[in-house]
Amino acid sequence: MAHKNSLTTGITDLLVLSILNRQDSYVYEISKTIANNSDGMLTISHNTVYTATYKLQEANMISEYTKLVGKKRTRVYYHLESKGKEYLNKLSEEYSKMTKGVQNVLGSLDAVEND
Repeated sequence: MAHKNSLTTGITDLLVLSILNRQDSYVYEISKTIANNSDGMLTISHNTVYTATYKLQEANMISEYTKLVGKKRTRVYYHLESKGKEYLNKLSEEYSKMTKGVQNVLGSLDAVEND
């Protein structure tokens, strides 16, 4: 089960950083963006996103700031830092290699099966 968790963590980091690369955002908005843009196939809980943002912030990859929303409510926004952009590029490369590798293996198995 540890593999699933590390895979989920890596994908969560990749998605959070990718969203923040486009624009500063807050946890609920990040979760909503993931669910909406994956046609509901990926649902990552607010807690998982909070955990990822906390870890990324501890590693100085993202920073946070508060913004007043309405008259009394503040919202915590996250901003991608240059160290986070470097990590995003690394994660994107690794994800591309991994998915291409998986597709190659599955494709070759299908080809053998159809012979």
